[in-house]
Amino acid sequence: MNRIIHQWKKTIALTEQEMVLPNGKSITHTTIAHPGAAVIIPITAENKIVMVYQYRPSLRKWMLEVPAGTMELGENPLTCAARELEEETGYSAEELTALGQLTPMAGMCDEIQHLFIAKGLHKTARYECDEDEIIEVRCYSLSELKTMVINGEISDSKTIACLYKAKLCGYLD
Repeated sequence: MNRIIHQWKKTIALTEQEMVLPNGKSITHTTIAHPGAAVIIPITAENKIVMVYQYRPSLRKWMLEVPAGTMELGENPLTCAARELEEETGYSAEELTALGQLTPMAGMCDEIQHLFIAKGLHKTARYECDEDEIIEVRCYSLSELKTMVINGEISDSKTIACLYKAKLCGYLD
């Protein structure tokens, strides 16, 4: 039985359920139920990476991150990636390539983050952001981003993991 303790934005919920672990032990487990997210590395024709400088109310500070967003219920990850890219950065992409998945908080949340590389970018009009989103769009070279990760200026885990995965897969030189 799954019991909703609290729900946020109609898509994310704190739930509690009875379950039996692989060792046979019965427990009551609390999970954040999340529909998943798309995480995008947009690469310009000049080989710059489009980033978002976003105020994060939970942390009460600005964070430099790759664009990302929560999937709507039943939404395809590719559709979400295209929508979030345009909403957050004002770019559309001719090419969105899947890069794999991340499980950001496996101990407490069922979220899966779907990673994408976006190329063939075209400037469009940015959509209106969500009420809690304050975003500035910025572009950086990979070298600049590496320095910012090393110096602690970028601490967002999905950003660091996605950049590293893209580098290992040969998308970033």
